[in-house]
Amino acid sequence: MERKLEKEFNFYLKNQDELVKKFNGKFIVIKGEEVLGSYDSHREAFEKTKVDHELGTFLIQLCEPGKDGYTLTFHSNVTFSFS
Repeated sequence: MERKLEKEFNFYLKNQDELVKKFNGKFIVIKGEEVLGSYDSHREAFEKTKVDHELGTFLIQLCEPGKDGYTLTFHSNVTFSFS
């Protein structure tokens, strides 16, 4: 069973090198296997994307080389419940 936003995160991991070449230092919005946009801040990415896309259907990811961008900080506007 695929977890919510797992597809988007795996797309980022698989394509990280190419994405960094295009969007280094930007917050990118990924839905499915598509980059919807790139922004200077997490807030801007969230505010602009939520207008046309339902919350919980897109991933906002800081685009930078290495693992630091996705292992040290996690931004979410979705509530998770683990049992």
